[in-house]
Amino acid sequence: MTRETILANATLVLPGETLRGTVRMVDGKIGDISEGRVVPLGAEDCGGDLVMPGLIELHTDNLERHIEPRPKVDWPHAAAIIAHDAELASVGITTVFDALRVGSVVSNAKANYGEYARALADEILGLRDQGALKISHFLHLRAEVCSETLVEELDKFGPEDRIGIVSLMDHTPGERQFRDMTQLRKYVMGKHGMSEAEFETHIAVQKDLSARHGAAHEAAAVAAARRYGAVLASHDDTEVGHVERSAEHGAHFAEFPTTVEAAQACNDHGIKVMMGAPNLIRGGSHSGNVAASDLARAELLDIISSDYVPSSLLSAALMLGDLWGDIARGVATVTSAPARAVGLSDRGKVELGARADLVRVARIGTAGALRGVWAQGLRVA
Repeated sequence: MTRETILANATLVLPGETLRGTVRMVDGKIGDISEGRVVPLGAEDCGGDLVMPGLIELHTDNLERHIEPRPKVDWPHAAAIIAHDAELASVGITTVFDALRVGSVVSNAKANYGEYARALADEILGLRDQGALKISHFLHLRAEVCSETLVEELDKFGPEDRIGIVSLMDHTPGERQFRDMTQLRKYVMGKHGMSEAEFETHIAVQKDLSARHGAAHEAAAVAAARRYGAVLASHDDTEVGHVERSAEHGAHFAEFPTTVEAAQACNDHGIKVMMGAPNLIRGGSHSGNVAASDLARAELLDIISSDYVPSSLLSAALMLGDLWGDIARGVATVTSAPARAVGLSDRGKVELGARADLVRVARIGTAGALRGVWAQGLRVA
């Protein structure tokens, strides 16, 4: 029996343009697109609301918040994953790359962090296979090069694990995001309750790990991405040299470059630039790095990630559409651009034959109110 849903009298956000018309979802795919305000019998009258592709999230820490709702509280993982999935569906995200850290530090008593990625990945993939999740989940392995166990943890994954992204994370003190040691001191001492002496010891340990393992771990992460068939991403590029190294490794996109110079170098090397929606919405970086809005105005912004606030993804797309005077272009930063960056050709666009992942949004002033979310033609929010 054919499964069909029709959204009519909508402002359809198509590749490169908007069109007042109707979209028909048939058996999980987009079966027809037509122009006009006519509302066929049985169709949902959208009254001019935007109908756009489902949002695609490449980098989110949101699952961590569900698993550890308060410090040292380990919430049951199945319940946490299902709640995370439902939250993303409720804000219009229909494809997510769940970010999991690989690479641990076990010898630093004050600021240690243990392995968890393999076990949690099994739980995510298991729930997916059971049909317990509303939206499409892939894995994003965040490879901590400044760690002790990265190679061993990477070896526990393979091509069968739906790993779409491996990102190179270098948190060596004084480098990249925290090249300003004042900002690093505030963050680390506040998070771990360290004294000044403990902080200095922590810095020494981290720098030693980087010196001993950094180059080998970076090479291992690049090799692992190739082995998995995953896209490689850089993280917190700050200098032109960082970008040149990313280009040599074959990075497809750069997560959160911290300076205009790094973003420009990415553009020059054909590496797409991804910035955080919270940075855009708040008007700047909480770490004192380059503002996403400045990169947008300089034509150096390609992809938006919600990072740590899932609801920010839609808001950022609408903000960029208003800033650029082109709603289709703004929406592309959270749909077709991330899809292309990770090689997903079946989604991220309102186009015949594409997955019927769609979002209906009413504009209320400069904001957007979600009116419906469909994943493969099934309503999930």
